[in-house]
Amino acid sequence: MSNASYLNINANAANTYDAIVIGSGISGGWAAKELTEKGAKTLLLERGRNVEHITDYPTANLNIWDLTHRDQLSKETLEANPIVGRCYAYSEATRHFFVEDQAHPYGQDRPFDWIRGYQVGGKSLLWARHVQRWGSLDFEANLKDGYGVDWPIRYEDLASWYSHVERFAGISGNRDGLPQIPDGEFQKPRELNVVEKHIKQAVENGFPGRKVISARTANLTEPLNGRMCVNRNLCNRGCPLGGYFSTNSTTLPAAMATGNLTLRPDSVVSSILYDEATGKARGVRVIDANTLEETEFYSKVIFLNASAINSVLILLNSTSDRFPNGLGNDSGVLGNYMLFHNYRAGASARMPQFNDHYVYGKRPAEGYVPRFRNFGSDKQDAFLRGYAFSLGAYREMEGQFGENDQPFGAAFKENMMKLGDWKVYMGGMGEVLPNEKNRVYLHPELKDRWGIPQIVMDIGYQPNDDAMAKDIQTTAAEMLEAAGAKDISMKDDYRNPGIDIHEMGGARMGRDPKTSILNGFNQIHSVKNVFVTDGACMASTACQNPSLTYMAITARAAHYAADEIKKGNL
Repeated sequence: MSNASYLNINANAANTYDAIVIGSGISGGWAAKELTEKGAKTLLLERGRNVEHITDYPTANLNIWDLTHRDQLSKETLEANPIVGRCYAYSEATRHFFVEDQAHPYGQDRPFDWIRGYQVGGKSLLWARHVQRWGSLDFEANLKDGYGVDWPIRYEDLASWYSHVERFAGISGNRDGLPQIPDGEFQKPRELNVVEKHIKQAVENGFPGRKVISARTANLTEPLNGRMCVNRNLCNRGCPLGGYFSTNSTTLPAAMATGNLTLRPDSVVSSILYDEATGKARGVRVIDANTLEETEFYSKVIFLNASAINSVLILLNSTSDRFPNGLGNDSGVLGNYMLFHNYRAGASARMPQFNDHYVYGKRPAEGYVPRFRNFGSDKQDAFLRGYAFSLGAYREMEGQFGENDQPFGAAFKENMMKLGDWKVYMGGMGEVLPNEKNRVYLHPELKDRWGIPQIVMDIGYQPNDDAMAKDIQTTAAEMLEAAGAKDISMKDDYRNPGIDIHEMGGARMGRDPKTSILNGFNQIHSVKNVFVTDGACMASTACQNPSLTYMAITARAAHYAADEIKKGNL
């Protein structure tokens, strides 16, 4: 044996694991936790930098006056970042957790705002933390109305896994007894404020079948495993107390505690390596994010959790003689049927009749109106599926200052402390139908800084979304009117798809390999040791926030994969 061959064998052995997880966000963190706790030696690859819990949250404890621009973004920053600059959470205090526009460009056949967080923890450090379960109607909708392929699983397949992840993550909420958002394993809920309670009473008295509840969120209300929440409502900066669920505070420490995890940040996965002889994936090709050096890692199973669009990109870029159009793409649907949520419509108003009330403290939660359209006895002709609402009431400081006012002294201080009216908003969260024309594909020429083809977005609204947006405005306004709101303003801002930050689909689950990429355990139909459990796997969107469903799907698939490894089937 030559020295070169001997060194190659040693290198391969050093780079070999039971499992590789690509991506350390919400789903990737769960894959790493479940696989390592089941005894699998696991490599967790993250394309971004490392972020250590507690120590790497530089703005977490800063007051607004400690920030150079008082948490505002400069004109130059906004001009340089027209895409990420539209994200509600992008600010001076959080911009270090976001991918800015020039860092990873992409193509747009139709406008699409792709919001990304490349670091250990991914967007789990930045998410809005709403965690409503999906109900039976959501997993059955495709089959019933014929849009999209039938899900290969039902609510009953995920119910125990929802409970599994809720207990560990820590979810606050009420057991409301609503079938469209089944009850879960909850800590005590956060209370609605005085205006939200009034709206709840008006809506439930005036509109049978509609409910206003406290949103179920991944923010603790009771201590859990050394974590606690003190209601600062600064979650997007990273929480040193672990008050909300993130990979960094919750799943990653659990995976590390097993001794079975190797974390490798700054590792951009360009492709999955397919073995023609075995019919399985043998590993992944990784490019160092800084040096551009290429390395290969090998494993029995691979979990792809790079976030929906990047996961699809990796599959499309994983070509071979067997799969010239992307790994597992026998059906030709890889990259098609991309999904998002219709967040463009809603209504807002004033509630001055409550100006003698004020609420002390902060609250990282709000109200929620579960779906009532095309549910139960409600049937609509104008559109299919349904929507929910986020609901919040708040009071702003509204001191007024004239040109000649002195910016100091008692009068200035008193003016600054003047309160404005109570205001209320209702933001619609609508389901988007699966559509083959909503797709992503690889640019034939343009590449990114790592030499990987750029992804191109060709995703847009459909007539069903337009009809739903009209109804969202109407129902929001009628509920606010019933609650006595003033100056009701309906809106449809036609925001670009993507800014909902709920991109899904592209490698959907299904029963038939001819129309889908993944089976009921999230395995690629034709490459059984590759699992995709992030948003790319979704066959429809429901109208609930999707992250809890990613968690449950991932935990279920990881347990299945670990058992299959032990049986020698993978």
